[in-house]
Amino acid sequence: MLKGENEVVEEMSYLLILNMDDKIQLEERREISLERHNLYRVYLLNDDYTTMDFVVYVLMTIFDKSKIEATSIMLHVHRHGKGLAGIYTKEIAETKVYDVERLARINGFPLKCIIERDDR
Repeated sequence: MLKGENEVVEEMSYLLILNMDDKIQLEERREISLERHNLYRVYLLNDDYTTMDFVVYVLMTIFDKSKIEATSIMLHVHRHGKGLAGIYTKEIAETKVYDVERLARINGFPLKCIIERDDR
């Protein structure tokens, strides 16, 4: 399933009914509901200490971006203060933020990452 795609949930239930005449009647019920998971945008924030190469590395390893796409996002972060790294469900977005900040700390960088709800 693609990110943001509606999930179809189908539930079948059967009900046996005994009539006064001892006849068995089978009633079938089908419920279909659509669930749309809330999505969140993950942004990298610019700082004066994290190297551009490290930001590209983070985008390639944690966000599965190509070198060209990662470089483009890194330049956007550098010029505009923040850049969109991806859009995910809440749990995945929170995990990405944790992974970015943990990797940054291990490598001695103060790189920060935030999530914002995608209200589209």
